[in-house]
Amino acid sequence: MSDAPLGRLRERLGEIADLRAAADLLHWDQEVNMPPKAAAGRGRQLATVAALAHRMFTDAEMGEFLKELQDGAHALAPDDAALVNVTAYDYVRATKLPETFVHTFAEETSKAYEAWVKAREISSFPAFQPHLETLLELLKKKADLLGYEGSPYNALLDEYERGMRIEQLEAIFAELAPKQAALVERLVNATHPPDTTWTRRDWPESRQWDLTVRILSDMGYDFEAGRQDKSVHPFTTSFGLHDVRVTTRFDAKDPFSAVSSSMHEGGHALYDQGFQEQDARTPLAEGASVGIHESQSRMWENMIGRSLPFSKHYRPLLNEFFPDVPPHVSAEDVYRTVNCVKPSLIRVEADECTYNLHVIMRFEIELALIEERMVVAEIPEVWSAKMKEYLGIAVPNDAQGCLQDIHWSLGSMGYFPSYALGNLYAAQIFERILEDIPDLWGRIESGRFYPLLHWLREHVHRHGRRKLATEMIRDITGAEPMCAPYLRYLETKYGELYGV
Repeated sequence: MSDAPLGRLRERLGEIADLRAAADLLHWDQEVNMPPKAAAGRGRQLATVAALAHRMFTDAEMGEFLKELQDGAHALAPDDAALVNVTAYDYVRATKLPETFVHTFAEETSKAYEAWVKAREISSFPAFQPHLETLLELLKKKADLLGYEGSPYNALLDEYERGMRIEQLEAIFAELAPKQAALVERLVNATHPPDTTWTRRDWPESRQWDLTVRILSDMGYDFEAGRQDKSVHPFTTSFGLHDVRVTTRFDAKDPFSAVSSSMHEGGHALYDQGFQEQDARTPLAEGASVGIHESQSRMWENMIGRSLPFSKHYRPLLNEFFPDVPPHVSAEDVYRTVNCVKPSLIRVEADECTYNLHVIMRFEIELALIEERMVVAEIPEVWSAKMKEYLGIAVPNDAQGCLQDIHWSLGSMGYFPSYALGNLYAAQIFERILEDIPDLWGRIESGRFYPLLHWLREHVHRHGRRKLATEMIRDITGAEPMCAPYLRYLETKYGELYGV
């Protein structure tokens, strides 16, 4: 086959990728630097760029490129065939959405984000409610435009976890929820919970910043191809292989919150910095799924960042950055502190054992909203009821309740389940890593993270979107995705920690 149609496709995809990178840069600036009065103009800018990119991707010429390439698919090299297949899937999905819808959705999400920030500041869900009602109607329309079998939620879920269906999620959550709830009950009733009193001191933000930058560098994050900033809600964004940025936030009473946040976002960023150069400015330079992306962030944040070898390596550095930490505080004390299990209000600060329960309740609320079994005005009440049901705690206000997450303001319903799937994928992948790198913990204790990063580069990162999530898990582990490795990981780790 001539390279001409393939070359034209790559050229067009590169131009579209540049437009989307420009939109992502506008989003990044909106969350990091933008002055308040710029909000309305930013919404228009984002809508214009989104509409332009959509128009370029869905025009007839793009369809002609793809048809010609698919007709001659037998002559394509494997990497080129993968690019055509992924692009064709995205094209079919995108052509179902009119440009006017894409423009409106981008503008309304920009407005909703600004409303969410303000509503969160004053802890008032009613201040955000009309914007969420608008987005919910748009999301239901989006599901209808895309088409679906079964629940309309499946159409939204497919955007983040291709091929996943609510029936599969419900089966996974039905296995996870009771077992994790039972484990949490055993742990919170343990006779020897971790002593965290040594953390009751001020932790200067500037020193927390320096510590998180050090850890990100040690992980292998390339600061010459990225940067860290502060934002209301931590996130990672990529404008290309050589510009992948992370944000974090700080708590003057808890330095480990920022460490976890930076390691989580660092895991995402390492994935985005690890795609193949040949895939730049194409759909192949993206994660296999959001769940696989979350497996990378959750692995670095929890399986590495909350491990005893990690605590042993960084315990001396605590005094380098925070000289007033008492010398009697051991690495084991730090390890027990960062793994304290206690039901809490905030998802991003939740321990490993309760985290999925936060995700499950959000999934249930989203599903009920999309299926029109509840309305937006009921969210605070339903949220409080589910927090009591799953975690046994009362919600004091909207900011610490239903306004804590950014996702709904971005129109990202269907995203939350990927966090739980990421935990499952991470545990399953990590069992294989320990087989392939039997001395991994010794390397982590000595601060050598490269063997882990190299393994992830080879088995996960470089593949981009060449594989679906289930295919990637199957190729790495020889098994289908399952709950057992994650539940085994929790039972072993926390059973030993708490002596239960």
